[in-house]
Amino acid sequence: MPDARAADPGPPGIDAERVGEWLATHVGGLTAPVRFALVSGGRSNLTYRVTDAAGAVYALRRPPTGGVLETAHDMGREWRFISAMAGTAVPVAPPLAFCDDAAVTGAPFYVMGFVDGTVLADRAAAEKLAPEARASACENLVDVLAALHALDPHEVGLGDMVRRTGFAERQLRRWRHQAHQSGAAYLPLLDEVHDMLAARVPKQGTGIVHGDYRPGNLAFGPDGTVRAVFDWELATSGDALADLGYTVSTWQEPDDPPGAAPLGPTTVPGFASRADLAGRYARLSGRDLSDLPYWTAFAHWRSACIGAGVQARYLAGHMADDGYLAEARERAALGVELAEKARAGLRADEI
Repeated sequence: MPDARAADPGPPGIDAERVGEWLATHVGGLTAPVRFALVSGGRSNLTYRVTDAAGAVYALRRPPTGGVLETAHDMGREWRFISAMAGTAVPVAPPLAFCDDAAVTGAPFYVMGFVDGTVLADRAAAEKLAPEARASACENLVDVLAALHALDPHEVGLGDMVRRTGFAERQLRRWRHQAHQSGAAYLPLLDEVHDMLAARVPKQGTGIVHGDYRPGNLAFGPDGTVRAVFDWELATSGDALADLGYTVSTWQEPDDPPGAAPLGPTTVPGFASRADLAGRYARLSGRDLSDLPYWTAFAHWRSACIGAGVQARYLAGHMADDGYLAEARERAALGVELAEKARAGLRADEI
């Protein structure tokens, strides 16, 4: 009788036989054989649902199958941050095992517990929450962000990552470089906004920065409680307001002027406004938000840079077929709009 594990090649990016063997010897309690399924929704690193023979479910993360940009898709970095967060007030999926041997499936990867919850990736997901849970989700989202920024990197084992100066400069250099690698058609505009941001760098604040903090990277319970924060690939130490700026930059309101982006989850009735989010964060954290307009503009510009890179990887066939290619093209088309928003925000902040 043929070996079903060997016959099933697994989804792109996974050597089912080798990874299955590795999991069986490194994840306590896992019952072989296992099945893999690519989880659509990941826009950079690839996420797989892993189900073992006993029905237990895990999640596995690995980089794209090619086109990996310099300094990006660092599995060891993600693993280190979720391991540091485990046991703190910042909920994460339980970290289970890390594999740094690229021979197993072509790249390092890590495995974590599978957290069941509603990920607010679009309006349909947001509509599944009851109206009172939507309000609670907004409050919990801010509460967890403030809790993250209250952590001392030294106390959670991330002290060696602390650099008290140069955060904005490093970020600007990194994303401009990666935008140029992507060959975006609107590079002159991105360069113009880059120069405006570089000329206005505020005094650096401190904190652990998630880098991609938004409803689509959180799992919520039915009552709106945040069950887990995902996607730590951009995490670092730097200015905590960079996180709030990004959350605000992606937070749509029902009365916003129509743009190229489809209506997102926060346009569903019951979600707070951007001002409400910022106000709650200021009260909880005690931080001065006078530099928030800068970090919101930075977030728009960075999103334009990232969108160009994501589209380039999908078009090159490096991100597997999770049905996202059409959306990746749309996201790249948003680049000009996002960069123009950043420029307008910086000009308004000068007045």
